[in-house]
Amino acid sequence: MQRIRKGDEVVVITGRDKGKRGTVLRRVDAEHVVVEGVNRVKKHQRPNPMKNVTGGIVDKDMPIHISNIALFNPAIRKADRVGFKTLEDGRKVRVFRSNGEQVDV
Repeated sequence: MQRIRKGDEVVVITGRDKGKRGTVLRRVDAEHVVVEGVNRVKKHQRPNPMKNVTGGIVDKDMPIHISNIALFNPAIRKADRVGFKTLEDGRKVRVFRSNGEQVDV
């Protein structure tokens, strides 16, 4: 089970974009995710009339390592670590380490 999933709200805890919040758009691989508005770079794009793409400089979100982000806990309004807990019915759920609340409600 993954600690950080697509659609989670995360906070950048280290690096150039420290303190920024955003939602996870997609997982690139097991250790990298793309977060909305984080690790943004400028890409010089050539026009391609066959694909109807105009040229110019575009902003692009690049992948960030999952060790540099943490899940946002709305109860304490801060970044928090994630743990796992097995419920009585056998389901495995994600919980916040600070207060033990379920992440997926």
